[in-house]
Amino acid sequence: MTTTQPKLLTADDLLRLHSKGVRGELIRGVLHETMSAGFRHGKIIMLLGARLVTHVVPAGLGHVFGSDTGVLIERNPDTVREPDVAYVSAARLPLDAEISGYCPVIPDLVVEVISPSDQEVDVDNKAIMWLYYGARMALVINPEPRTIRVRRADGPTAILTIDDTLDGGDVLPGFTCPVRDILER
Repeated sequence: MTTTQPKLLTADDLLRLHSKGVRGELIRGVLHETMSAGFRHGKIIMLLGARLVTHVVPAGLGHVFGSDTGVLIERNPDTVREPDVAYVSAARLPLDAEISGYCPVIPDLVVEVISPSDQEVDVDNKAIMWLYYGARMALVINPEPRTIRVRRADGPTAILTIDDTLDGGDVLPGFTCPVRDILER
């Protein structure tokens, strides 16, 4: 009996599929479809994303984007992942960069929010993957029990609760946000 290998997709294939309503990530050429994650997930992303945009854009620090942007991580076979929110510094991607496809550089900061259909370990592994590929900080937000796991490429992991303040450290200097403002609104 012969087995056939599935045809591996490229980042360009994924862009074409997205225009036809297919949503997902590409992992080593294999499509992993995703679905909407629900109201609370979206609300958390927007609350933190708005805080990031308010800090980053006026100061010209870089770019903030959401999951639909996608990040091209590797080629042959292609991998395109979608952080829920990401920040790329102007040092990594110039402010005047014109990009029609996926973001071509690994973000400095990625945010992953655990949705009702996610396993916490899978989301945490995705955060570790981001660090492996060059992100400097990865946040894993768990709506229940209302915590943020802060993973840094060059330091220990911290777990923040609603009584703590998220700090951008050397990845995003000057950025602070009470965790309560993200998880209790």
